[in-house]
Amino acid sequence: MAESLSKPVQELIVKGGELPEKYIYKKGENAATDVSYPPIEVPVIDLTLLASQSTAGEEELGKLRSALGSCGCIQAINHGMTASFLDQVHEIGKQFFALPIDEKQKYSRTVGDIEGFHAADSLLSEHQTLDWTDRLFITIYPEDKINLRFWPENPENFREILNEYTRNLSLMKEFLLKSMAKSLNIEEDCFLKQYGEGAMMIAGFNFYPPCPRPDLTLGVKPHTDAATITFLLQDKEVEGLQILQDGQWFRVPIVPQAILINVGDQTEIMSNGMFKSPMHRVVTNSERERVTLAVFCHPDAKMEIGPVEELIDEKRPRLYKTMKDYVAIYFENDQLNKRPIDAVKI
Repeated sequence: MAESLSKPVQELIVKGGELPEKYIYKKGENAATDVSYPPIEVPVIDLTLLASQSTAGEEELGKLRSALGSCGCIQAINHGMTASFLDQVHEIGKQFFALPIDEKQKYSRTVGDIEGFHAADSLLSEHQTLDWTDRLFITIYPEDKINLRFWPENPENFREILNEYTRNLSLMKEFLLKSMAKSLNIEEDCFLKQYGEGAMMIAGFNFYPPCPRPDLTLGVKPHTDAATITFLLQDKEVEGLQILQDGQWFRVPIVPQAILINVGDQTEIMSNGMFKSPMHRVVTNSERERVTLAVFCHPDAKMEIGPVEELIDEKRPRLYKTMKDYVAIYFENDQLNKRPIDAVKI
């Protein structure tokens, strides 16, 4: 079956009725259940402290290394953005999804495109289980790759707010990749060198409408990210993100004003497995909608990505091949329901 576009979940909500079959996970799949998941303690990292040359800064660097080597993510605070600004970033996503469906569909993606407004999944097979979420995906960096056709004109401040947020995250990305290298006692530009001139940042606004049967479906199925790092601005009030650790799902609590940062597959590859790309998913909620914004940072597809030489020795042999365009490898394997990173293991 060739790719076709599934209907936005919001259209299903308007029509009401039963949960459509295509959204129901069968037994033995990934179905969320009604059990209460324990919280996971995602380490809180103070970026101001991380930047300091003090003993406290060294300790924060150690915390960063430990966090990314275990659960693969951190809650970043003191990142230089005010609570009111983050509220504005969240609000532009919320206001976009609140627009009438006809207005949103002006920004619809087409078959074969990643960008635009769309349901989370394309229909790739008749037996596919779909995610209970709608998305707006847009390239936000570099400027010459931005396609304004997909950037909403309503709300009016959408572009201004998102541009400001992008500038802040660009600085954070560079600082974090250097800090991550320093935490492993390797040259601080080691990861950045593999990034290249054509590196991209892609924003994914996610809308999870209330779901009549959260015990039968998922907001997003279990996956790792193809990116180097992902910045997630959580919903301020409604949880939903879960992380798999030691075979068990844990819920990720909301930390006010923090940005959740997780490493993706390409960082696990570059760090030769020292940092872990976490398996995560999103559960749904029967009563409340949830809006989040994920920003994915991808190296230039023409750059070679592979384990940094200093992280390979007799005790820790090379775990991954060197490759170009990991994102293409990722999607090819993901569509076959295989864990993408396994395809590049040695």
